[in-house]
Amino acid sequence: MNNTRVIDFHAHPVTDGFRRAMEELEIDVIADDGFPLPAWSAEAHLDFMKKAGIDHTVLSAPTPHIYNGDPQKAQAAARAVNNEIAAICKEHPESFSFTAAVPLPDVQGAIAETVYAMDELGALGIKVPTNAYGVYLGHPSFDPLMEVLNEKKALVIIHPCRAKERPADCITGTVAAIYEYPADTTRAVLNMMSRQIMTRFPDIRWIVPHCGSFLPYMLQRFTGVSGILASLNMMETIDAKAEFEKLYFDIAGDPEPVGLNMLRMTADDTKIVFGSDFPHSPAPVILKKKEHFDANEAYDGIREMIYSENGERLLGRSKF
Repeated sequence: MNNTRVIDFHAHPVTDGFRRAMEELEIDVIADDGFPLPAWSAEAHLDFMKKAGIDHTVLSAPTPHIYNGDPQKAQAAARAVNNEIAAICKEHPESFSFTAAVPLPDVQGAIAETVYAMDELGALGIKVPTNAYGVYLGHPSFDPLMEVLNEKKALVIIHPCRAKERPADCITGTVAAIYEYPADTTRAVLNMMSRQIMTRFPDIRWIVPHCGSFLPYMLQRFTGVSGILASLNMMETIDAKAEFEKLYFDIAGDPEPVGLNMLRMTADDTKIVFGSDFPHSPAPVILKKKEHFDANEAYDGIREMIYSENGERLLGRSKF
């Protein structure tokens, strides 16, 4: 096992409170996600961390997103989930910290929950869905929340959701993790780039999941096409590279043998952090992937950066 300290930025506490929230909001997890909620407990997570050599985990609520069209119910559900996760972190402060769930697209509710969670519960920031009830990151209505997050220098972890519309009778429209997740992540971040979210709100610390999804391919294409559109006065001129350079990326999912190498062709090595995706990825699967990553000599020069150095800089602290 590699002895480097490890910070995990992609893991989900599937708490009893979150399950209750899904029931109270009448959200059908299987219909929404195509995948059942896995079993989870703090004890099981700590045991996994010990086996995997993970020193600290930044928890973020799982999918589906906490919103069902009723702002008041969503606000109450987010508050209950955040209180529960905060209590777990308080009990295990060396092992866990968290980003809060917010009831987007209810912007005022999201602002209130952000302030409460960061000021009262010690949250590092918030977790946001790629789209909230069909409203994507980068939408102008979200700007007041962006202002608060920027003022607080918040850590914001992006997590994919299904698009509201998806093709029927097609494998990509079934289990979201196959295609919809990376597609929606890419869609959301491109929308953010088009509205210059990262440079307009420069103090927000963004983490994009799954080796950037399709962004390593789309960066060059978006740069070229947006330049053509700008020349035709069909959109503002965008410095796509400047927007992209503000982002961090986790390696949850399947970084080898292709994903991480593709990401490194576009993102600087200092902007890549570790992610496990526990418990949605089972512990034995993650352990096997991490063992292979530890043994791969191609990453000898950047492994410590991904495991700890970049994360410590991102969080502004070196010890937990």
